[in-house]
This record gives sequence, C-alpha cells and structure tokens, in this order.
Amino acid sequence: MTVKTFATAGLLLFSVVALSSCGNTIRGMGKDTANTVNATQDAGRTVQKAAK
Repeated sequence: MTVKTFATAGLLLFSVVALSSCGNTIRGMGKDTANTVNATQDAGRTVQKAAK
C-alpha cells in the first residue's frame, strides 16, 4: 500500500469519527432542550396551581 492510500484511509476514518461525535452532540442538545421545556412547563403548572 502506498502513502497516499494510507493517508486517504486515515482521513476517511477521521471524518467518520468526527461526524459521529457531532451527531451525538446534536442528539444530546435535543434532549437537553426537551428537558428544559418540560421543566418550564412543570414550573408554570406549579405557579398556576399556587395562584388558584
């Protein structure tokens, strides 16, 4: 195998790893956002109950 083949394979492997880690980060941010929305809605319900 030539150096060019090794370099191409290494770049491809690096790209796959980098893109998969980005996907995990985006998925985690989505979960965090959903949890924030849920917590805000729960707090609103608590305030509404307290006001009655």
